[in-house]
Amino acid sequence: MPLASAPSHPQDFAFLGTPAFAVPPLRALVEAGHDVALVVSQPDKRRGRGGALVPSPVKQAALDLGIPVTDRVDDVLDVGAELGVVAAFGRIIKPHVLERLPMVNLHFSLLPRWRGAAPVERAILAGDERTGVDLMVVEEGLDTGGVHDRVEVAIGPDETADELVRRLSAAGAEMLVRNLAAGLGTPRPQEGEPTYAHKIEPAERRIDWTRPAVEVHRLVRIGGAWTTHHGARLKVWATTLEDRPGTVPVEAGDGPIHLVEVQPEGRRRMPAAAWANGVHWDPSDKLGT
Repeated sequence: MPLASAPSHPQDFAFLGTPAFAVPPLRALVEAGHDVALVVSQPDKRRGRGGALVPSPVKQAALDLGIPVTDRVDDVLDVGAELGVVAAFGRIIKPHVLERLPMVNLHFSLLPRWRGAAPVERAILAGDERTGVDLMVVEEGLDTGGVHDRVEVAIGPDETADELVRRLSAAGAEMLVRNLAAGLGTPRPQEGEPTYAHKIEPAERRIDWTRPAVEVHRLVRIGGAWTTHHGARLKVWATTLEDRPGTVPVEAGDGPIHLVEVQPEGRRRMPAAAWANGVHWDPSDKLGT
């Protein structure tokens, strides 16, 4: 059975999303006067020392807006929705759902470059100068659907993944509402050679100090980069390629990179200079040991 095609001016929506950067598109739909009949998000997770169940950011936003929420995708088939809107949902939507309810997705890349789970992070790691957000058709293939519209943005040389995602989320929310008002029309096929944005594994976040400084800086910008100092783990939250007051120079493969903010194991984030003073850092010291 072919996938359902989206109506040009849908009136009733289901929304599928999970993290904080999926909240702006949900709120934009509501603020534009659209009826969101149901929100689907990932199940609550246990967080914090007490292990309390905490809803996802999208679920909490839906509850605040008075919208029913579920973690069962099949529930979208029973609420009379004409279109599903997906933003970083984090789960595969099965064919039997797509056959009955057409869906569009806000994907944070310029497709077909960076299909998959981590398009923003992979774009930064690759040194891409531009990325964007595509309003695309959800189909059975991994981010293979046609594109209704896109917004392109430049990636700042020091911009973090979190900063870039916030910009893309805002741009995607505006583009979504604009296209729904004008009518979705016919999507255009993706053109070009696909590349795949595989999930970033923990081992990939370990800093290899033999790599060029710019590559180390890119890794830090995606978040969660780490190294070791005298056998203890040290997270590196911010670096700069410039020699600035209050930074700590560390040798990379082709020259120095400067630590701005770090987090020693078992402690809070702190300025790199404060950490260096505490460990009696010497310019000849090395990280990764």
